[in-house]
Amino acid sequence: MARMHARKKGKSGSKKPTVPAKWVTYKDKEVERLVLKLRKDGLRSSDIGRILRDQYGIPSVKSITGKTITKILEENNLLPEIPEDLLNLLKKAVNLRDHLAKNKKDYTSKHGLELLESKIRRLIKYYIKTKKLPKDFKYEPERAKLLVETTK
Repeated sequence: MARMHARKKGKSGSKKPTVPAKWVTYKDKEVERLVLKLRKDGLRSSDIGRILRDQYGIPSVKSITGKTITKILEENNLLPEIPEDLLNLLKKAVNLRDHLAKNKKDYTSKHGLELLESKIRRLIKYYIKTKKLPKDFKYEPERAKLLVETTK
């Protein structure tokens, strides 16, 4: 499949094994409790997965519990109001706008910002359709800056 904004195809990547690792001694309820504890400590789902991998030796939560970290958080009403991938794109857009305010002649970054904002709008449209965001949610650079500042 071709890339979205580049005229070339992507590289194939490695796939995670579907069977649980033999060295993991944690049961599914223990892993769920760890996920909930780490979320209550204020960590995002990507940080939770990284900590479980590096500190607890759990390569994949889904292979043990049968559910993703996001699904576990959703069942326990601990999901953030803005999905993490959208928040990361908003942070990137805010940083790029700050850069462009200082460097007005950087046309390459200006084009990159246009591509990034179109990706943000498409993702917002998807999240509104799947009811993860309210229907009146719109991307506005000033509002994005406030959202990013409040989540730090």
